[in-house]
Amino acid sequence: MTLSTLFPWIAFNVAVIGVLALDLGVFHRTPHAVSLKEATVWSVIWILLALVFNAVVLLWKGQEPALQFLAGYLIEKSLSVDNIFVFVLIFTFFAVPVELQHRVLFWGILGALIMRGVFIAAGAALLEAFHWVMYLFGAFLVATGVKMALMKHAEVHPENNPLVRLVRRLLPVAPDYRGSRFFVREAGRWMATPLLLVLVMVESTDLVFAVDSIPAIFAITRDPFIVYTSNVLAILGLRSLYFLLAGIIQRFRFLKLGLSVVLVFVGVKMVLSDVVKIPIGLSLGIITVVLAVSIVASLRHGPRPASERGSGSAAG
Repeated sequence: MTLSTLFPWIAFNVAVIGVLALDLGVFHRTPHAVSLKEATVWSVIWILLALVFNAVVLLWKGQEPALQFLAGYLIEKSLSVDNIFVFVLIFTFFAVPVELQHRVLFWGILGALIMRGVFIAAGAALLEAFHWVMYLFGAFLVATGVKMALMKHAEVHPENNPLVRLVRRLLPVAPDYRGSRFFVREAGRWMATPLLLVLVMVESTDLVFAVDSIPAIFAITRDPFIVYTSNVLAILGLRSLYFLLAGIIQRFRFLKLGLSVVLVFVGVKMVLSDVVKIPIGLSLGIITVVLAVSIVASLRHGPRPASERGSGSAAG
């Protein structure tokens, strides 16, 4: 790669690191409970930053890549709402104090950015080397969409998570939280805190979601830069979106069904890409309409019945 092709990647990642450093080092230097007003303001800021970047893509690359970015961003943003429901269950299980939840999500999302970068690089290399992988990705998305539609509720069982069990084997775990620290040295030995177990759960959960979301965006575009930037800008706003929606996430009872339809659609689009070319404008329109209908229907019909909600137990 030449310097001219590397520069957009370097500039984008430097900007992301700068924003994250500003976020943790200035605005959230002291752990505190994020208010609804603060979450709303930051959610708007992250969305505006994504739209500004979308305008930059439009001026730099043209209309087609800009629409691809917007479609990819919309898919990833919608899937991140499903992440929020699982995060609620994790935080409830571990009884995470509200003032520590932002720190967990910050480091969780930082790890997610690294994992997404690796996944995207691997996916792009596979698609470049083996054309048939496109059909495999498409079939996987269709199967995932069908499974999501049939799954009644999500459950969280941290005690069965292999990574959590590995941490418990390697390190003793403190009986309670030690502020915002993940490790603590007591009685001459290092111990993990429960906050580290929460972080491990968040990271492993995002790993599972990335397996779904990365192929979905490759169904929209093969441009690794568009795939990466749409992914990153969508999940950067996940923390503020969590604090904004955590209390009302149960109201979005039909969103999972809408997401399943979107995944099936982009999977079929990927499988048939050599036979039928669906314009990106039409794809974006279909995705937007399906998600909008699922959200409006959810708000009109109220929260999900208790029998359809996920389960988790609070840690003592």
